[in-house]
Amino acid sequence: MVFCSLNCNFAAELISIEKNYVMKRVVLTVGIAFLFGSLYAQKTSEDYLVKTKGVKKTVVDASQTESEDEKGKEEKSNDFISENFKYYSMCDWQRGMRFMVMPEKYDMVVKTFHDKATGKEVSSMPLRHSIMVYQGHTVGADGRAHVNFLCQNNNKEYFYEIPNGSFEDHCYGKMGVPTLAYLGDVDIACEKLIGRGMFTKSDIYYQDTDNSSEGFLECKLAPNTPVKVTKVGVGTRNFPVKIIFEDEKGDEYFQNVAISKTNSGMRDDEFIMDKAKHLFEGSFQLEDVLMTISRDLSSYIGKYVFTKYSTKMISKGAGKERELNVPRETTFTIENIAPKRNSQYVTLTLKDRDNRRIYFKDVTFTNTDNVAGDIDGRREDFFGYLFSMGEGKVRKTSQAARAAIRQGRVILGMSEDEVLMAVGEPERTVEGNNGYHEWIIARTGGKKLIVKFDGTGRVTGTSTTRPTTSKKTTTVKRKTTTKRK
Repeated sequence: MVFCSLNCNFAAELISIEKNYVMKRVVLTVGIAFLFGSLYAQKTSEDYLVKTKGVKKTVVDASQTESEDEKGKEEKSNDFISENFKYYSMCDWQRGMRFMVMPEKYDMVVKTFHDKATGKEVSSMPLRHSIMVYQGHTVGADGRAHVNFLCQNNNKEYFYEIPNGSFEDHCYGKMGVPTLAYLGDVDIACEKLIGRGMFTKSDIYYQDTDNSSEGFLECKLAPNTPVKVTKVGVGTRNFPVKIIFEDEKGDEYFQNVAISKTNSGMRDDEFIMDKAKHLFEGSFQLEDVLMTISRDLSSYIGKYVFTKYSTKMISKGAGKERELNVPRETTFTIENIAPKRNSQYVTLTLKDRDNRRIYFKDVTFTNTDNVAGDIDGRREDFFGYLFSMGEGKVRKTSQAARAAIRQGRVILGMSEDEVLMAVGEPERTVEGNNGYHEWIIARTGGKKLIVKFDGTGRVTGTSTTRPTTSKKTTTVKRKTTTKRK
C-alpha cells in the first residue's frame, strides 16, 4: 500500500510538472504572438500610405478599376542595415509578422489568397492595402501546404497555398508569398530614419502625382544632395519601404527601396543596373555616418587657429556664396569638421574671431604628394601648412584697410602689419634714407609688388614689375636662330 501510494504521488507530481510546462509554453507562444501583433497594432493601413507634398493621400476602393500605381554601398551604411534590418526567410517567419497586400497587374489574374472559411480563391483587388498578420503554416486536407494569415482590416482568415512541394521545400527560395510587402522594415525605418539627414546617391527619384496615369513622376536630382527624411510608408512588394525626403528648398521626393529584402521576391544578384537604386545603399548615404570623424580630428573642434598665409575661403551670407581673400594672421575658431565623400579632404567650418563671420575651407590632414594647393604649388590645402594652432597677433586696422586686406590689395596709409595681412611677407627689403624703405613681394605669374614706406612705417606708394622674361629677349633669340639657318 505504501509503495502504491508513493507511485501515485510521484505520477501526480509528474502530471503536475507536465501541465505547468505546457502552460508555460502556451503562455510564451501567446506572448510572442502578442508582441508582434500588438507592437504596431495602433497602425492602420492608411498610416502606411504616404505621399509627397501637394498630393492627397487616397486609398483605392475595392470597386475601382485596377491600376498599377506601385513605384517603379557604403561600409557604414551596411552596418546600419545589418544592425537594424534582419532578413527573414519564410522558414524563419514568426507568428505576428505583418505584411501589406500590394498587388500588381499580374496578381489580378493569378489570385494569391484563399478564404479559409470557404476554401475559395479571392481576388487581390478587394484585399489591396490590407494588413495580413502571419499565423503559421499548416497542411490542408488535400495535402498541400498552407501559409496562414489573419487580415487586420476585416478580421477574416486567409491562406496562401504553396503550388508545389512542402512548406520546407518552398520556404528557402526567393519567391515567398506574392503581393505581400513586409511591414517590419517599414516600421523600423519609421523609427530610425524620420528626421535624419542623408545624402542622395542616385540621380533618379520620384514625386507623387494625381495627374499621371502611373501615379508618379520621375525626377532628376543631383547625387550628393543633402536631404532630410520627412515620412516613411509602404512602397511595393519588391521595394517595400517608401522613403519621402525633402531638399534644402523644401521640395519632396521619394524612393522605394528594399532594405532587409524579406519577402521581396528578388535575389541579391537581381539588384543591378536600374534596380540598384532601389537598394537603400544605392540611393542614400546617412549624413551622420558620412560626418563621422576620428577622435584625432574631433579634438580640433572648438580650438583657435590662425592662417600663416593669405588664402581664399568661401563665405555664405544672404543666401549667396562668395569667395573672399582671407589675410594671414587671421584667427578663427574651428566650429565643425565634415569629411567630404570619397575624398581625403574635409570641410572646415571656421568663425572669424573679430567679426564672427563664418567661413568654409577644404583642407586635408594628410600630407601627401597629391595635395594640390594654390599658393604657387606650396601645398596650401594641407592643414599643417596653412594653419597654426592658437591665436594670431591682435592687430588694429581701419575699415578701409580691412576691406583692402580682404581683397588682397595694398592701399596708401597701410601699416606694415596691414600689408603683411594683405599680401604676406616680403622676399627682400631695400633700405633708404630717413627710415624710408621698400618691400619686394613675390606675386603670381612672376610679377613683383614693390611697396614703399615712409619713416613711420606707412605705405606711400606701390608699383608692380613685369616678369624677367621679356619680348626683347625672345626677339633676339629668334634673330640668332635665323642667322644659323
